[in-house]
Amino acid sequence: MVIRPSSLINTIYGEFVRKLGGWISIADLIVLMEELGVDSQAVRSAISRLKKSGTLVQERRKSVGYVLGPDMGPVFDEGDRRIFGHLQPARLEDGWVMAVFSVPEAERAHRHQLRSRLTWLGFGNVSPGVWIAPARLLDDARQMLRRVDLTDYVHLFTTSYEAFAPLEDAVRTWWDFPAIEKQYATFTDTYAPTQTDVSPAAAFRAYVPMLTEWRRLPYLDPGLPTSLLPQDWNAVAARETFQRLHSSLAEPSKEFVTDTFSHN
Repeated sequence: MVIRPSSLINTIYGEFVRKLGGWISIADLIVLMEELGVDSQAVRSAISRLKKSGTLVQERRKSVGYVLGPDMGPVFDEGDRRIFGHLQPARLEDGWVMAVFSVPEAERAHRHQLRSRLTWLGFGNVSPGVWIAPARLLDDARQMLRRVDLTDYVHLFTTSYEAFAPLEDAVRTWWDFPAIEKQYATFTDTYAPTQTDVSPAAAFRAYVPMLTEWRRLPYLDPGLPTSLLPQDWNAVAARETFQRLHSSLAEPSKEFVTDTFSHN
């Protein structure tokens, strides 16, 4: 499983750099990335792309380094909520958030952007222009739509399901369960064997790729109520794997990063 250097850098910033002052020198970042098997040229190329996208901004302190772009704080805060806060399924009694949008044909690029963004948030597609997710995603949807300036095209509602098809049948047409399960299975197969009684450096080498791969899954999976899911829903095993590794590897990984900051 090959992970892009830019994705690893995002994880390093999200999990460590934000908590250690927000700035890291290029030299320290190269040291950390070399632990993950990424050479300095690949790091510099990835940073160049992240600068162009606005994710990183160069800032000279004692040496050349980078901070997150001014618009990235809310993005990473939202990521924290999804990655660490949505590990349990939503409650059916809390209802749903529905996004209804209409985009003029002359602005169809916005239609594609809306579909992509809502899919990435975990919304299921009920019909063209109608998307649905557990109600707890309302705030994330609202913030995302404001951030990408698409609020003129969308109405958000909170609602409950009343009729007519059985809800457990309907959700199977709104989300691609097999595709989600395939990704969970790949994650569990890859990371369940990971050892946790290891040095801080080894913990960092194991933790960062694992967290990078996990970051995508809570977005693609809306966290549907358990009663609506297949009995053998393999997200359960994947979440247990993630929680075990996060609880065991996060702190020694942070220790390794902190030590790298202080020695370079």
